[in-house]
Amino acid sequence: MLYYNLNDRDEKVDFKTAAIKGQGNKKGLFFPEKVPVLPATFWKHFHQLSKAEMAFEVLRPYVQPSLTEQQLFNIVEETFNFDIPLVNVNENISSLELFHGPTLAFKDVGARFMSRCLGLFAQNRADKLTVLVATSGDTGGAVANGFYDVDGVEVIILYPSGKVSEVQEKQLTTLGKNIRAIEIKGTFDDCQALVKQAFADEELQQKLFLTSANSINVARWLPQQMYYFFAYQQWEDSVNPPVISVPSGNFGNICAGLLAQQSGLPVKHFIAACNINDVVPRYLRSGKYTPQPAQATLSNAMDVGIPSNFVRIEELFTQSLPLLQSNLSGATVTDKITIETIQKVYAAYDYMLDPHGAVAYKALEDYLKNHREEKGIFLETAHPVKFISTVEQALHKKIALPESLSILMKAQKKADLLDVSYDEFKSYILS
Repeated sequence: MLYYNLNDRDEKVDFKTAAIKGQGNKKGLFFPEKVPVLPATFWKHFHQLSKAEMAFEVLRPYVQPSLTEQQLFNIVEETFNFDIPLVNVNENISSLELFHGPTLAFKDVGARFMSRCLGLFAQNRADKLTVLVATSGDTGGAVANGFYDVDGVEVIILYPSGKVSEVQEKQLTTLGKNIRAIEIKGTFDDCQALVKQAFADEELQQKLFLTSANSINVARWLPQQMYYFFAYQQWEDSVNPPVISVPSGNFGNICAGLLAQQSGLPVKHFIAACNINDVVPRYLRSGKYTPQPAQATLSNAMDVGIPSNFVRIEELFTQSLPLLQSNLSGATVTDKITIETIQKVYAAYDYMLDPHGAVAYKALEDYLKNHREEKGIFLETAHPVKFISTVEQALHKKIALPESLSILMKAQKKADLLDVSYDEFKSYILS
């Protein structure tokens, strides 16, 4: 499998090169030359496959020849070694719980897969690989955990000051060793812009062996397809595929779902569930794409004004807005409605949502009101305790912390505070 650069289509690389480079020339994202369609034999044995066996079959065409079959199987076996259950909330709506990994968030999957790939690729290199990543919340903790103490890899994580939850901040700032955290006096978009500028800086590229761990990296993006395969394996209706609602910020997760759909996975329709940072829902309604500065919300991991992965979605649908609209709807959910949804779902079904899951639940609920013959799945991307103050205030009750988090919250934060200045940032990482 080769990957081409969406901003420079003459640049074509293999999986290893795409994973190491992170992004291509002219800040372009890499995209697979073709979407492999799964054979009939895969579906014949689909319900008998383990998570690792399924991931091996789905991801194999994307990584060959950069990884041997044995290397890939070892990676997916380690990546998908925790539960990803589909839980019925009511008769029409189910929750795919993606928070049972080590940092209690869906990004554990991509971070674990990528760290193991890059760990292999970094072997026998004289220079260390520097992973540079911006986070609006959960990416930072997942990347920090996934890459912690990996030989030959240094990690630098940028996050917006005061705009991640306390749990999220602790997860990305307390490990030490090969993990460094930088607190930026700005928004996630500011953090992401600094990272992109670093990758476009030729002088920096000559001095450091840089790659990215954001969802722009194919090694982070591609394994997220598996959420949707695991959900469908547990889907009880063999005739009617689900509608799937995805909390969407940088659009890597939902883009992976749309990729899985084009590989042959039965999905009736996708919903991009957004908070007030809703550039894509507005585009789907109006046909006008107008990025905007990110605004802080309770569902902070989705506070993205310029979603990087949307260009991949457009490429999947050959730049055709009508074709995209037939497969994808957008929804906008305010903080007020997010809180009301957390309260309502807990009171009615004894199910606790985090703010991101609440946005996705509400978007799906509204869609099903107009499509009463359908049933659906929403992705619950983080454990409610990661947003404990918001959930406790909404429900007027205390939530018990898991023991691992109780210990984490006592750990000392280690982060450097920087202004939104590329020159200052560059000097810092070179020092």
